[in-house]
Amino acid sequence: MTALILLFLATSAAAQVAAPSAIAPEIPPPLTSYQGREIAQTMHYTGAEWLIRENREDEERCSQMLAQLGVKPGMRVCDMGCGNGFYSLELAELVGPQGSVLAVDIQPEMLHLLELRAQQVGVHNIRPVQGTVVDPHLPAGEVDLVLCVDVYHEFSHPEQMLAAIRRALSPTGRLVLVEFRAEDPRVPIKPLHKMSKAQIKKELGPNGYRLVREYDGLPWQHMMFFSRD
Repeated sequence: MTALILLFLATSAAAQVAAPSAIAPEIPPPLTSYQGREIAQTMHYTGAEWLIRENREDEERCSQMLAQLGVKPGMRVCDMGCGNGFYSLELAELVGPQGSVLAVDIQPEMLHLLELRAQQVGVHNIRPVQGTVVDPHLPAGEVDLVLCVDVYHEFSHPEQMLAAIRRALSPTGRLVLVEFRAEDPRVPIKPLHKMSKAQIKKELGPNGYRLVREYDGLPWQHMMFFSRD
């Protein structure tokens, strides 16, 4: 009997020690500003139709941006902040059936809209991933390209997200930021949703990234390629 009691106590103590590891880490409060920049609010899923507006190609030259990515068949790429899948569907075609697209969003409603669109066109190589504001839930060291189109400026926890993306990149992987140009007042977007090149470099450099390429041929946006530093 004594032995059974001791075994019970030992088992209970071990369970109490192990219990905290099963609890998800607490998410810190969201930032309102970072490195002198005010952080924008995340676009709500009720505005998703704007992402697939008919004139988006004319305004942003989306096909031109995609051509600059250098995506090849068989790659594993991530559409970060995928919304209803405007770019996820295009990337799925570029990587082909042997590749895959990790479509990450923090709003389940956005992912549902993406799934509906993928089903309608018979695309099967997109994997919807519900991330959090601090963790996109990407596989470590396996992602060839992480594409953030007009998304990074909405990260409420930029340092945690940049660290998680950095862990996910393969040794030759790239993080590509596409952001509306703050330097150009003619770009018809609210200043809160724009970023300058200087601000982007100010934020990414200290977080372990190195700028390796820029493309300035888009009408409204910067396109900046980063590797792990």
